[in-house]
Amino acid sequence: MLSRRVGVQHIEAVEDAAQSALMTALESWTVAGLPDNPSAWLFRVAHNSLVGELRQRTRRRRILEQNATEGIGTPDNAVEPFLAGEVQDDLLRMLFVCCDDVIPVESQLVFALKTLCGFDIREIAHRLFTSETNVYKRLGRARSRLRELRPRTDELTAGQYSSRLPAVHKILYLLFTEGYLSSHAETAIRRELCNEAIRLAAILAEHPVGRAPETSALLALMHLHSARMTARQDGSGGLLLLEEQDRDLWDRQEIQIGLEWLARSAQGDVFSRYHAEAGVAAQHCLAPSFEETRWDKVVECYSLLEQIAPSAIHKLNRAVAVAEWQGPAAGLAVLDDAAPPTWLAGSYLWAAVLADLHQRCGNAPTANGYRTLALKAAPTPAIRELLRRRLRTGAGRPTRRCT
Repeated sequence: MLSRRVGVQHIEAVEDAAQSALMTALESWTVAGLPDNPSAWLFRVAHNSLVGELRQRTRRRRILEQNATEGIGTPDNAVEPFLAGEVQDDLLRMLFVCCDDVIPVESQLVFALKTLCGFDIREIAHRLFTSETNVYKRLGRARSRLRELRPRTDELTAGQYSSRLPAVHKILYLLFTEGYLSSHAETAIRRELCNEAIRLAAILAEHPVGRAPETSALLALMHLHSARMTARQDGSGGLLLLEEQDRDLWDRQEIQIGLEWLARSAQGDVFSRYHAEAGVAAQHCLAPSFEETRWDKVVECYSLLEQIAPSAIHKLNRAVAVAEWQGPAAGLAVLDDAAPPTWLAGSYLWAAVLADLHQRCGNAPTANGYRTLALKAAPTPAIRELLRRRLRTGAGRPTRRCT
């Protein structure tokens, strides 16, 4: 809301004002208690802080006069004018603004995840398989370009919404992914991020600018994964493998919602990566048990995914599915002569899958080597404990990757 009032070119001042308001609330509310409308209180304090900062820093009277004549909008009583084709959600609208084609895609993602979605630098580096140094560089480039462009959130055309839709899809996908398997050291699952991703995707799916098969497929994927959320953790908060989950805890109503979105995504001739991944999620949700999963269909979905969006990650997932369908030796054969790209070589994923498959094939020395690498590269204690438990030497049951 603040960025919409003063312009995205002042995003750093907006960030500082929002942070200042939250710190002020932490001090004030602890003593005086919650105000009647906390959201309005936060907005008013941040707004005043921002106006003061702009007055001191820029002396831009035009901006100050414009803000002085506008009432302070709140989530409860704001009445905002919207154009016929405009997205009626401030955060979602800002995502489209940040996905300007003149900003490199990598910088778009970094800026949106950091500024709008609340990711820290380490989380972004983990999700994008890059270094924290690169994240800082990309963030700086995005901010510089936005200062130069001085975009307005209410001036996007239908063509701009359409061209930026794939980038917005990717941001929402990453937002949900971080919630589903968090890289945060203290929280294995961040349900609030998943819920926010679903909320924004649902708004997008019902609006003309986002009413597309890819949006429906993305929503299907989110709901089908979210339906299993409760069963993915044990009593102490540790992660559980798919085969360990109590399927009675799965939310059947949300599975049905996911399947309805999947059916809706089949309209037209478009088949995206979100269709393929939702297809995998649907097979898991529809299977009566882990052993009765249609692994041949899962392999088929991953094969299609590799064709649509070639990636070593997708090959890795296909190898895991093939191992469940035809045995670990067949899974290893998928990865024969395949070396992980540089961006994946330092991740725990590649080493963990190879450790699992070699262990199940009886190649103990090789498995132990990959196991050591996987444990060392695990990004969080929860994932490290899961790997340690499932890749331990001499495990009684064949291990499988966490999904």
